[in-house]
Amino acid sequence: MSALTDLIYGGSDAVFGLTEGAVKDAIAKYGEDKEIAYPDTAYCLPTIFAATGVKVKKLGDLPACVNVMKSLISHKEDLGEALNAGLATAVGAEILEALKYVDTKDPYADEAGIGFVPDPVIRSLGVPLVTGDIPGIAVVLGKADKAEDVVKVVKDYQSKGVMTFLIGDCIDQCAEGGVKMGLDLRVIPLGHPVTAVTHVVTVAIRAALIFGALEGGDLAGLLKYTKERVPAFVNTFGPIDNVVVSAGAGAIALGFPVVVDVDLGPNQVEGLLESCTDHDETVKKSLALRGIKIKVTEMPIPVAFAAAFEGEIIRRKEMHTEFSSHANPTCELVQSVGPDEVEDHKITVIGPDIDAGGELPLATYVKVYGKKMQKDFESVIERKFHAWLNYMEGVMHTGQRNLIRIRVSNEAFEKGLRLHDFGEVIYNEIMDEFDSVVDKCEVALITDKEKVEDILNNVAMPTYNERDERLESLTDESVDTFYTCIMCQSFAPSLCCVVTPERLGLCGAVSWLDAKATKELTPTGPCQPIPKEGCLDERTGRYTKVNEVVSEATHGAINNVTLYSIMEDPMTSCGCFECICGIEPMSNGVVIVNREYKGQTPTGMTFGELASMTGGGVQTPGFMGHGRHFISSKKFLKAEGGVARIVWMPKELKDDVAERLNKTAKELYGIDNFTDMICDETIATDTEAVYEFLQKKGHPALNMDPMM
Repeated sequence: MSALTDLIYGGSDAVFGLTEGAVKDAIAKYGEDKEIAYPDTAYCLPTIFAATGVKVKKLGDLPACVNVMKSLISHKEDLGEALNAGLATAVGAEILEALKYVDTKDPYADEAGIGFVPDPVIRSLGVPLVTGDIPGIAVVLGKADKAEDVVKVVKDYQSKGVMTFLIGDCIDQCAEGGVKMGLDLRVIPLGHPVTAVTHVVTVAIRAALIFGALEGGDLAGLLKYTKERVPAFVNTFGPIDNVVVSAGAGAIALGFPVVVDVDLGPNQVEGLLESCTDHDETVKKSLALRGIKIKVTEMPIPVAFAAAFEGEIIRRKEMHTEFSSHANPTCELVQSVGPDEVEDHKITVIGPDIDAGGELPLATYVKVYGKKMQKDFESVIERKFHAWLNYMEGVMHTGQRNLIRIRVSNEAFEKGLRLHDFGEVIYNEIMDEFDSVVDKCEVALITDKEKVEDILNNVAMPTYNERDERLESLTDESVDTFYTCIMCQSFAPSLCCVVTPERLGLCGAVSWLDAKATKELTPTGPCQPIPKEGCLDERTGRYTKVNEVVSEATHGAINNVTLYSIMEDPMTSCGCFECICGIEPMSNGVVIVNREYKGQTPTGMTFGELASMTGGGVQTPGFMGHGRHFISSKKFLKAEGGVARIVWMPKELKDDVAERLNKTAKELYGIDNFTDMICDETIATDTEAVYEFLQKKGHPALNMDPMM
């Protein structure tokens, strides 16, 4: 083992020397009071915070961190001690990378990589990680002897939905090999220097802090969490030096196995550090070491099909064909019919295919039959079209119902993609995902304008209107069952969402109808019914049965929860919420901020800082994570007076929810254009200026009972 530990200690010593010198130089240049911070995070330097509980905010804080780093490098002939030295390397890399942000706000502006990954991005990954859309996280490091080897491995990960971070010259090799990259495509180049590996380490560490509710300084808890709940692993390509080995040791300490493509001989450690010189076996071996099992859907279409392509953007210059409601009639419709009205696996294209290119109308009309099929499931299946069509490489889908845009790229067309392939995707996904309620499925794709208009006006619009009337009638009072959603418990063990008709899941992805359908599709799955029994307090939405089910679902971690209050036993949050709401005492109201907003709020905190006060399945009175659509619900903060408490939102969020929120305010309070009374960052972000604006507008929150 000595050769391996010597390599690890050699690397950690080298990084320590660089770090110590860089810190001294930075202090000499800028002074001890110079601020140091990664952008858009509530955790300062996350690795150091997680390990020590110290929030590093200025250069003068760093010498103590360098001493901590030194204490981890014991040079003892023991693998566990050597892994600690690997953690020291991670600390040193974090400091060296953070120093780059002292000189400039965006040190990676001229780099192929993105550098630090902000908190909101990590939060956005929560749902796809727990649903398995992102089954694992690969870290690919180095430079392959043959570029095609690393390209093949990365494309394989991408086709399986694995999120892949690239560090080193493999970035250039993959770019030249035609790998599509970007956060939305789940292949993320971080940077060329080996120290950029720290940006993956901080992703794993902040997952523990954000979703696991771990406190800074709980190093043992942190390492246990990353090992058990963050499905990451490392692949290195090309020759490895002692710094790479030491960085790998840090990854192993976090619970991430390392697979290298050179023969380590006796220096291998089974299950932790293994060689794989056959690149055809790299992916298989890596996934097996982390216990990741991937169900691969073999789709009979000429382009790749994977969740990794869901974020692909197709520009007009890259576009071969577009179906857009702005130019032509469009609609997407699922209807449940009798057994004799559908021919299984029949796919029909009516009208011109996409050969000529340009703009076309499109009606995607799907008929399904199943003994257990319910009308309420039609819209649930229909909304899935968005994801399924986006999974096709070279296809971009936005919108739903009769307001959609679909683009097909020139590259996808040249590979042979046609409308029949759209039908194959929809058929196969429906029969795979909804097989417990759908027995037969038939798909028609219609591009004949006259026939599209006929379906739109005489079939689709009446169906949409009927559904809307049904949804309007769905209130918490009109049903006798709520549902749990514990999908995120793999990350936040004490989390349990309670989903009602008027309160969707905090991630914004699970409505009451979705939860109902999930229960039918997976009877023992994450969504279980809660009989609406034992109302203790109608104002706050407190039920004995809800408390019982939540206590059971969280294994006793949470015993009391309200559905409509932010101050009294609020519902728990995971960390993947779309928005967070927090009290603003001066205005006697609340601010709401969405994770896309990067600026300050009137609370004096950013989204990340606000979000760090909740999440991980803990209850934090005065703060609440939630979905965008819940903002306009009549049950939003009902116990505290409702939507009239909203005093500030980012303008983008305010504009997005304005129509629905104004309607709710009109119905509840008789206020017209309520969002005009809500302040945003274009008006003010400091509390006094916000208060003055609210006074001018006569905002109702100013005259309501105190929240605290």
